[in-house]
Amino acid sequence: MDTRDTSARPLAASRNPAKNHPSRGRNGTGGVVHDNVRHATRFTVIGNHLAQHAELSLLAIGLAVHIQSLPTGAPVGIKALSARFPEGTTRIAAALRELEEHGYLRRTRERTASGQVVTRTVSCNQPGRTDTPNGPKPRSTPKPQPQPPPRRGGTPPRRQRALPPVPQPAYPTPDLLVTAIGVLAGLRREDDRLYLSAKDVDHLAPGVTTWLERGVPAEAVHRILTDGLPNEPLQRPAALLAHRLTAQLPPLLPFRPQGDPPVQHPLQNCDVCDRAFRAPEPGTCGGCTPTG
Repeated sequence: MDTRDTSARPLAASRNPAKNHPSRGRNGTGGVVHDNVRHATRFTVIGNHLAQHAELSLLAIGLAVHIQSLPTGAPVGIKALSARFPEGTTRIAAALRELEEHGYLRRTRERTASGQVVTRTVSCNQPGRTDTPNGPKPRSTPKPQPQPPPRRGGTPPRRQRALPPVPQPAYPTPDLLVTAIGVLAGLRREDDRLYLSAKDVDHLAPGVTTWLERGVPAEAVHRILTDGLPNEPLQRPAALLAHRLTAQLPPLLPFRPQGDPPVQHPLQNCDVCDRAFRAPEPGTCGGCTPTG
């Protein structure tokens, strides 16, 4: 009888389907079982710090994965993403703010040589680190700044972003500007969610002045800015108003040369039926005037 070689490597155990059944995990508790195949092309490396982030919503994690898989130059604005996914602009905008707050996105507004304001978006696959010629290098930690007290519920205040631009009047006049400020200051009487700071009013007043300059009454501007607001809390009411002032800006009124006002004849009493009608001279009305 041959002697068994105890130093030889044991043969690999054959796969037992029962041990890898999708419905069984560790100790048969029903956890996930991975059936992985190594990717050779068309793949994106995602860190577990993102995939298993404890504070990001599932939508934010999914958007971060999608954005990191896109080539440089691909559009990742709210409109482009809402056209690609069914969640809608409100939820996608909130998810992008989450990624920005946790360092996975950096968005800045820049003015091009032609004067157009564009948004530059940088996707960070590992926040807090940046690529250098010698490889990844930790960023220098900024000196901590004193933070304001947390709001009710313990949620820290969000970082304020610049408001969107608003239309600018062609010929601003003091009376129109005063009327515009009055419209904006009175919005909170219609809806207390539209409380604006003095800085917000200064930013939005030129936009309202442009509407007044184009012949829209102040009452109509007030109604347009307050009509159809969402029922949910308004996180940035000034930004919402800036968007409405820009997106719904009416066109300029067509030019009409001034001429003589239309002639309005005096009222006359018909000689036959005694009904009133307008005519340059007394006589009969149209119903009593014989034809032919």
